[in-house]
Amino acid sequence: MAEREAQQPALLDSVVPAPAARLPAGSAENLPIAQVLLESPVPHLDRPFDYAVPVDLDEQIVAGSRVKVRFSGRDMSGYVTQRTSTTPAPRLALISKVVTALPLLAPEILQLCQQVAQRYAGVTADVLRAAVPQRAARVEKEFAGVSAPAESPHPAEPGPREAVLALKSYGSQGWPQQVVQAAKETWAAGGGVVVVLPDQRDVDRVVPLLEEALGSAAVAQLTAEMGPTPRYRSYLRLRFGQAQVAVGTRSAIFAPVAGLGRIIVLDDHDSSHQEPRAPYHHIREVALLRTVQTGAGVQFISTSRSLEVQRLVERGWLTDRAAERRARNAAAPLVTASTDSYQQERDPALHRARLPGVAYTTARQGLERGPVLVQVGRAGFIPAVLCERCRSRQQCPECHGPLALPGHFGQSDTLRCRWCGLHQRGHHCAVCGHGSFRAGAVGADRTAQELGRAFPHVPVISSTGDHPVVEVQDRSALVISTPGVEPVAENGYAAALLLDGDAQLAREGLDVPRGVLARWFKAASLVRPRSESGAVVVTAEHPELTGALVRWDPAGYARRELYRRLELNLPPAVRMLTVTGDPREAEAFLTEVELPDGLGWVGPAPGAEDAQRWMLFFGFAQAGGVIAEVMRARRTGSAQRAGQGRALRIAVDDTAALQF
Repeated sequence: MAEREAQQPALLDSVVPAPAARLPAGSAENLPIAQVLLESPVPHLDRPFDYAVPVDLDEQIVAGSRVKVRFSGRDMSGYVTQRTSTTPAPRLALISKVVTALPLLAPEILQLCQQVAQRYAGVTADVLRAAVPQRAARVEKEFAGVSAPAESPHPAEPGPREAVLALKSYGSQGWPQQVVQAAKETWAAGGGVVVVLPDQRDVDRVVPLLEEALGSAAVAQLTAEMGPTPRYRSYLRLRFGQAQVAVGTRSAIFAPVAGLGRIIVLDDHDSSHQEPRAPYHHIREVALLRTVQTGAGVQFISTSRSLEVQRLVERGWLTDRAAERRARNAAAPLVTASTDSYQQERDPALHRARLPGVAYTTARQGLERGPVLVQVGRAGFIPAVLCERCRSRQQCPECHGPLALPGHFGQSDTLRCRWCGLHQRGHHCAVCGHGSFRAGAVGADRTAQELGRAFPHVPVISSTGDHPVVEVQDRSALVISTPGVEPVAENGYAAALLLDGDAQLAREGLDVPRGVLARWFKAASLVRPRSESGAVVVTAEHPELTGALVRWDPAGYARRELYRRLELNLPPAVRMLTVTGDPREAEAFLTEVELPDGLGWVGPAPGAEDAQRWMLFFGFAQAGGVIAEVMRARRTGSAQRAGQGRALRIAVDDTAALQF
């Protein structure tokens, strides 16, 4: 009875309306209250705050506009999320200034940014920083008086969700044509399109094709390389419905396209799709959130297959659109692994040679038909040194930095440290004591020099990150390239040599093998099919990877690796969260997080400088509760210890943290 009497006042209070707020003088009469989301990275401020709308700014303050307000005695900027007539606050301050009266932030994009922040245990303001480009005030004059399109209703049924395996990177079967065809179909049906590509080189290939197919007025480009003014203009064109197809790099996933019908992501495994700033979101996951939110279709197009996409295929959430084996074999070049048993019997010394006999023969024959691509691991000359006997990487005995072979090594028997610059004369391997060494990964410049001598009178073209080449002519030439910047030959390469495979696989990291395989497939997809005598030689002692390339079966490798990760309880078969930072601050934070039974932190492991890293692995069904608890602890700690200690780096599903 006493409990019932105690509950009655609370029940009565819930039906009594809150007292009206005391609005300051000069407030607007209609919808006088604006909810403002502050542009602050502080976790406990990640919520809207109520402010009064000044009567003289009444028409300028609309949902999505950007304003200035006073908060804790200082000016802060923020976005107006909505205007209302009531507030639980007893008194309000007036909005100080309107930064832009244009409704920059569409409700759909705000909701998406909030979902991304929630998934990655982050702050909405950090996501908005990536979603809305830097303001260019003079561009806004071009859109004065233009109304933003009304929010389009979501489709009654979700659009197609597909994992597409591209067979080629050039010609009619190439991924650029597949992107254009998918965008054209959606645009013709009245839907908007978002195309997200890894880098500017890919954007430069796709944009002219889309403009030719749809008209330049329908296409808007969104990349950092454009510069702030053109990028902001493109954003506003999309926001106000003047363009319906957004094409760009990472930030394009947040493009305010009205009536979104399809999202297209190329090479979702590419590291450039990972946002380097908090909350470290991945474009693939943002695309998945947005397609669920809007009902738009989604396509993940690639010449290989990521484990994350393969997981969705295995669960039936994505439809696998990989060609049948016969079609794949017809489109693929003839791939030879130089380390298979047949080649070893023919060339017993090939394990010591960087350019085995089969690779030399393939290059010589390919040059008779057209250009030959040579993919090397790195730029420059000789960036690593390996022991001739045990193949271990050599380090400086003083600073433990990587040793390099200088040009005078043959005469002086001296190695040089690339970190501290000291010369080590008479160096011996710390593992086996041997005193003879070899180059671990000869760079692009040195390779171009060596192959130029091996194939005299043949033009040699070098393409690296510092000096990329976009396209090469269809004539005899050796094209030396580092991964990711391979030029495109209009009619395909006659042959390709994929060198330094073992050196690339020697790098540390859980995802190194699948990353190397993806680079192999991307380079090999630039080569003509075997029916046109296209040939590829890969030099690496990894039978599973080279076998997947020989069979041209990226999905098969992804499936096997995914189930292997499932057995080992490793991502992406499970979810992962990492906390990196000052040991004392991190340990204090971990004690605040209340984990479900059966879960525990793994660590600490050394991080950058004096930081340490803890890891937490959990199932997909547990993800919502675990991340919500981490966010609660983060907000609580932020409110209690504001400004104290170094910030912690909290990242979700960041597999780059799995270094061994």
